[in-house]
Amino acid sequence: MKGMETTMRISSKRRTWRREPWVWFLILFPATAVVAGFFTLYLAISSDDGLVVDDYYKKGKEINRVLSRDYAAAKHGLSGELAIDNAEGVVMLQLSAREYSLPGEVVLSVLHPTRGGLDRTVTLADIGQGRYRGVIPPLVQGRWYVQLEADDWRLTGALRVPDTRVLSLVPVLSD
Repeated sequence: MKGMETTMRISSKRRTWRREPWVWFLILFPATAVVAGFFTLYLAISSDDGLVVDDYYKKGKEINRVLSRDYAAAKHGLSGELAIDNAEGVVMLQLSAREYSLPGEVVLSVLHPTRGGLDRTVTLADIGQGRYRGVIPPLVQGRWYVQLEADDWRLTGALRVPDTRVLSLVPVLSD
């Protein structure tokens, strides 16, 4: 009888699993992984990364046509100075050419490197003496690619908002 009483005392001193700290410590790691997985899923669903290029083969075939536009800019002797006032949303361009009469308007594309939804395209109107003016929505801070085009040519460059005040645009290729 005395042995049975001792056994009952020992079993009454045992704690349930819920009261053991090591059990909760072991449950912590898988629970953290599950929470992190749901957070990652939320980020994947809520952020739109956008597709940069849909058809790589088609873009690859167009490279010769794009290069010919760069050669045309060099042949015409085109160069320009581009100033973007991000606070006011005003774009000013001073364009010059050697053997080419300047068009009445040019198209300026300001392209974000990774998010196509942030790209801006604006038409700049000639205000006389090779100067062009246009209005552009504000650009977010960071690096941007610039493409200026008209007729059969294009000029390209890169700028950093808000650091770049004036951007020089010259043909990438030469004759």
